[in-house]
Amino acid sequence: MADQSRPRRSDAPRGGRPQGGGRPASGGGKPAARGGSGKSDFRAAGRGEGRDGGSDERGGKSYSDRGGKPDSRGGRSGGRDGKPAYGDRKPGSRPGRKDDWKRPADDDRPRTEQQARYDGPEIPEEITGKELDRSVQAQLKGLPEKLAARVARHLAAAGMIIDEDPATAYKHTLAARARAARLAVVREACGEAAYAAGEYAEALSELRAAKRMNGNSAYLPIMADCERALGRPDRALALAKNTAVANFDADAKAEMTIVEAGARRDLGEIDAALRTLEFAPLMSRSRASWVVRLRYAYADTLEAAGRLDEALTWFHRTAGIDGEEITDAMERSEALEKKLR
Repeated sequence: MADQSRPRRSDAPRGGRPQGGGRPASGGGKPAARGGSGKSDFRAAGRGEGRDGGSDERGGKSYSDRGGKPDSRGGRSGGRDGKPAYGDRKPGSRPGRKDDWKRPADDDRPRTEQQARYDGPEIPEEITGKELDRSVQAQLKGLPEKLAARVARHLAAAGMIIDEDPATAYKHTLAARARAARLAVVREACGEAAYAAGEYAEALSELRAAKRMNGNSAYLPIMADCERALGRPDRALALAKNTAVANFDADAKAEMTIVEAGARRDLGEIDAALRTLEFAPLMSRSRASWVVRLRYAYADTLEAAGRLDEALTWFHRTAGIDGEEITDAMERSEALEKKLR
């Protein structure tokens, strides 16, 4: 059966997203490692849920060089904002005089792919950029004022729609990256939006870049899951063994445990996947989403191992604390009950 331990957003090569929800904090949510909330600064702020605190310990959802990179200054060849390209000078005229130039017909020229990426999707007028978490706004202050405002608006727009329209959110982050590729928060946002949109290679590239810039290990769970989605479970396991994981909070550790167990299943090591999950706090009294996800992953792995009675028990235990129905544990338990009759 399909591996149900993959995050909700993993409609990717691995195929096992829990029907009805149940994504771990890393995936189409972000690694809870960044503060334990599963919300990144760019996302949380976009939803009016901004956190106080610095960006180095950010929670899960925040921001690949897919093709050519547009000019970082925003210039378009052929006359952006009415400024002519060199080739538009009248024959025989001297450069430097206003009369010597003819205004290019921008409206008649189709935009190139790079230009479209640089411009990005249209931003709703009501989005100002001030919706962003203060820690993100602080990182943008090093940019010129107008540039910072444009980048902030793209990030805020992406944060608001990433769950409903991840593809457009990703385009917003690409537009932000085209203007401020040297900021870690922008690369992180781009990486997480790429992950949400199922662009796993790009997500991995962007998050690696962000990690090089700020040294933040919080990206490890989502990076490991990208490796899984790209068919490289061995690399995912290597990331799961990173010493920084020991310092993660409970939510982030649960996320990495789920990804590690999934990688074991990818390799056909069902027993090893079960052992990985059994070392996690499955019997925690907490009703937090990370406990729900852990129990769901364990129940699903038990079913994959053919231990149906035990799987049924754990699907019931999952449903019992899944008040927000982030998984389809109830439906899975009902299906198993019919199978066992």
